[in-house]
This record gives sequence, structure tokens and C-alpha cells, in this order.
Amino acid sequence: MVVQELSPETSLADLLHQPVRWRLVQALIGRSLTTGELAELLPDVPTTTLYRHVGVLVKAGVLVVTDERRVRGAVERTYSLDTSAADPDNDAPDRDRLRTMFTVYLAGLAGDFDRYLARDDVDPVRDGVSLRQAAIWISDDELPQLQERLTEVLDPVVAQGPGPGRTRRILSTIFVPDR
Repeated sequence: MVVQELSPETSLADLLHQPVRWRLVQALIGRSLTTGELAELLPDVPTTTLYRHVGVLVKAGVLVVTDERRVRGAVERTYSLDTSAADPDNDAPDRDRLRTMFTVYLAGLAGDFDRYLARDDVDPVRDGVSLRQAAIWISDDELPQLQERLTEVLDPVVAQGPGPGRTRRILSTIFVPDR
């Protein structure tokens, strides 16, 4: 598989439109991992392909090297997401760019859900699978307050990290005005 080189103007949406890169970014949400650990999480991705995509994400500034250590003569790097990496398109994206970003987001969610369904032991009730959508009536002034309160509730849970009895779950939210 050939990994296309990206120009410096490549947007985050274009960058993550590639499914392997999307999965790499998803795997690194809230944690740091080596390429070996990433390979364990993405066993269907050939190692050379994984390394190429990691390289593309590092070059684009989406991933940063947070640690390096020598292992059997080679350098093992640990990667994290650079959450400060801003997509200039986010400042004032046009409709097509926004549609692309949303499509990439949904495709990533669909891929995550497909991988869940491919497991041998799928039990949505036990696993806490929840698909919900709610209509809320909220003013433009109230929305930032709600987002701040959600952040206050979620930040401690996001910060606690892995531990005994904990399962990594992905929480995805979308706020879209319905007019």
C-alpha cells in the first residue's frame, strides 16, 4: 500500500479521511503508545503500513514523540496526540469542508462500532453500549455553559486513566442546531 504524501496545506479532515490514520488517532485519545502497542491494537494493519501512517501523522504535527528508548539496537518511540495541533480550516470552514469533517467523524465511529460487533463476545447491555439522541432547547448563551459543565463532569473521568476493572470506552458527542 502506498501512503500518499500530503502537502503542508493538507487539512486535518483530509489527513484523517484515511481509515488507518483515523484509527491511529482514535487509539491515542487520552494515552501515549509505542508503535508496538499500536500494532497490537490494530492487528489487521500491516506493520510497514502502520509505520508509514505514523510517520505521516508525525510530519503533519498531529502526533508528537513523548519518549524514546533503545530496544535491541533500535529506537522505540512513544507517541501522543498533539492536542494543540489546530486545523486552520476550523476557524471558518466552508460547507464542503464541514461536510467532509463530519463524514470522516462518522466513518470513524462506524469503523469503531464494526470492530466492536466483530468481537466474539458482543453483549451491548453488559458492555454499556448506548446510542442516544436527545433534542434540547437551549439558547446560544446557555450552550457554552452546558459545554463547560459537561467538561467539569468528564475531565476527572478522562484523567483517571486505566486501572483494574476499567474498560476504555469512547464517548462521542455532536451538537448540531436543528432549525
